[in-house]
Amino acid sequence: RRDVGQLRQKRDEALVLAVQNFGDADKIVTLLTKEHGKIRAMAYGSRRPRNPLAAGMQMFRYLDVELLEGRQMATVKQYALKEAFVFLGEDIQAMAYASFLAEVALELCPEHLPQPGIFQCLLQLLPAFAVRNPRLAALIGACQILEHSGSQLAFSACAVCGRPVEAPAAFSRERGGILCADCQHGNEEPEDKISASLQQMMAAMRSFDWTAAQGMVFKGSDVLQAERLLLGYLEYLFEKPLRSLDFIRQLSSG
Repeated sequence: RRDVGQLRQKRDEALVLAVQNFGDADKIVTLLTKEHGKIRAMAYGSRRPRNPLAAGMQMFRYLDVELLEGRQMATVKQYALKEAFVFLGEDIQAMAYASFLAEVALELCPEHLPQPGIFQCLLQLLPAFAVRNPRLAALIGACQILEHSGSQLAFSACAVCGRPVEAPAAFSRERGGILCADCQHGNEEPEDKISASLQQMMAAMRSFDWTAAQGMVFKGSDVLQAERLLLGYLEYLFEKPLRSLDFIRQLSSG
């Protein structure tokens, strides 16, 4: 048995992407760290207002954090706040869509496997919710996170054979994108047809630069179809519905 002095400590940059109350005074936080990937950690006493960890163990805090490894779960020892993204706590719609992105990122990231692309993508995405349409920002963000995960949808080339495909083209959720005429034959019935404008929109979303002042102007019908295709693909990929969507639906119907 190792004592505390023998347990390994590590420091890293981290985004708090999930928070769960535990017991009377503690929290379990899920962090996406820059160098160590997804880590679940216990933050002892962080539900007490005067606890040194209290302010940092909240959703979307960007931290320099010191963790102590454990057999089953790490422990948060201390942190320094880099960014609070306080506007997310003041705008319930922005918070809802940012939570959707957090859930997508955590589902795509295995524990303890570095995902620097997704980490940097989220750091660019979160400030955008202060100035962009939250629903559209979340749609673009999810597409970009998928790109970094290796589970991206194919919208310019056939998802089966890789040959370039021009719209209109058949889309298959199970195959992960559009199909050429040859690959469509003999495969499952495609769920949708992809128009040229939607194909162009998907390419624009993948390369969208959050640091630029450019706007986001797309056809409403393309946005709705892209959203439906993306959410259907995510639920197929994760084999379960996304919990954050329930909250978004409640806001939309309220």
